[in-house]
Amino acid sequence: MPREQAASPARTVILTVDDDPGVSRAVARDLRRQYGASYRIVRAESGASALDALRELKLRGAPVAVIVADYRMPEMNGIEFLEQALDIHPGARRVLLTAYADTGAAIDAINVVDLDHYLLKPWEPPEEKLYPVLDDLLSVWRATDHPPVTVTKVVGHRWSARSSAVREFLARNQVPYRWYSSEEPEGRRLLCAAGEEGMRLPLVIPPDGTALVEPEDRELAARVGLATTPATDFYDLVIIGGGPAGLGAAVYGASEGLRTVLVERSATGGQAGQSSRIENYLGFPDGVSGAQLTDRARRQASKFGAEILTAREVTALEINGASRVVRFSDGSAVAAHAVILATGVSYRQLEAPHVSELTGCGVFYGSALTEAAACQDQDVYIVGGANSAGQAAIHLARSAKSVTVLVREPSLATSMSHYLVQQVDETPTIFVRANTVVDSAHGAGHLEQITVRDTSTGHTELVDAQWMFVFIGAVPRTDWLEGTVLRDSRGFILTGPDLTNDGRSPAGWELDRPPYHLETNVPGVFVAGDARAESAKRVASAVGEGAMAVLLVHRYLEQS
Repeated sequence: MPREQAASPARTVILTVDDDPGVSRAVARDLRRQYGASYRIVRAESGASALDALRELKLRGAPVAVIVADYRMPEMNGIEFLEQALDIHPGARRVLLTAYADTGAAIDAINVVDLDHYLLKPWEPPEEKLYPVLDDLLSVWRATDHPPVTVTKVVGHRWSARSSAVREFLARNQVPYRWYSSEEPEGRRLLCAAGEEGMRLPLVIPPDGTALVEPEDRELAARVGLATTPATDFYDLVIIGGGPAGLGAAVYGASEGLRTVLVERSATGGQAGQSSRIENYLGFPDGVSGAQLTDRARRQASKFGAEILTAREVTALEINGASRVVRFSDGSAVAAHAVILATGVSYRQLEAPHVSELTGCGVFYGSALTEAAACQDQDVYIVGGANSAGQAAIHLARSAKSVTVLVREPSLATSMSHYLVQQVDETPTIFVRANTVVDSAHGAGHLEQITVRDTSTGHTELVDAQWMFVFIGAVPRTDWLEGTVLRDSRGFILTGPDLTNDGRSPAGWELDRPPYHLETNVPGVFVAGDARAESAKRVASAVGEGAMAVLLVHRYLEQS
């Protein structure tokens, strides 16, 4: 294995490889003496170990400025080594150390590996024979742009569903990342450095250089610095769901002194966090993106001391005396005095042939804003006629060639806010097809065409389509509450007055008061936001319900 001086992994590297330990130490000594203050000196004693070091540096995003290799090494000579090193760090300057008898091979290497220089051994004194050469090569290297990539790197394919999901996960959690196509040279170099052939994607490389192949959300979250493990096993308040209602509850709960933890299965913000522009939220006359609103709310909750766990799926709610136990999918659990259910809703799936297998490969649910750049100058289809569909249409129309909105109803006015209908009408590249549904999707590996049907005439049409974004309503994420919390026929959670029958409290209710307005049939378990039956399904109302739920939690705790 290579030996190196202790330094930050992002520092620019000069690498030297020589199989003679004495020569190797001498080269590294001379390099450190002149360049150690500004560069990280890495030395290796074989071509194989040097290649391992170069692959690790590639994964860590550390730039390599100069590679100095001895020509005569067993198993892999210097030219063979430099040829492979060129594939990993093509921008590095290349120097070959040779004896006088090997100068012919060194000259030939100029054509084989685009050699920058060769040095005859010994090079004493280095001030005359080594440093001037290295100074010139470093000057040439600095003249070109070689910024270190210290953010998370993602190597994937345009039509890989999991690659798309990982990008969306990182973006929605405000994790900086850089995308590399597996079909482009740098993407292939990163795959090679990780020992992968590109058959399993995505490859995710966090700043620490660890190579993650097709990582699950929880592993990915932990590697990029998101909290996934609770700090303790008991809280005053557990909030399940990180949309506007959950974040609102976290801000008010933590700011009012409750030990608060928010648990989110994917990314904070919920469906609102995927919105390209929210224009009717109080206090933002120019509008605000869902990502901006989410980021501010998350930072605000953290400022007040709320703990936020990401990529943790809750599978059960158990009642243990005065304690409410929240159990995770891995069997672990946390308990609290009170729980707020802010689980929100999931996009309803489009039940048409071949849509499910093309999801993430041209078919997307929600805005999928990470895909917007790829839609430039493309024909895009949006299915649905509510506000989220209108916001996505207006956002995508800024760069797409055309955006066609397919609406089951006779017009957008049936389900879309008036201000959005006006903006859609005023955008020349947005076209609305009313009374239209998608009958099927077509494509080999990615979406290529869709069959649309006019519901008023029955006429069908096959149209070319590589991008389709679906917004056809939502269903609550409440199946895991079966047998514990009462829900209506559609799965939305019943609270307060909706639980009483002719003024009588729900079955099993043991308190001498009726349930509070946002309280479920389980005392101390409250609901806020879209998961509540008959809720307004708006961002402002969800935030307000999150705050109101905290007020009722305080009232519950005072009387317990």
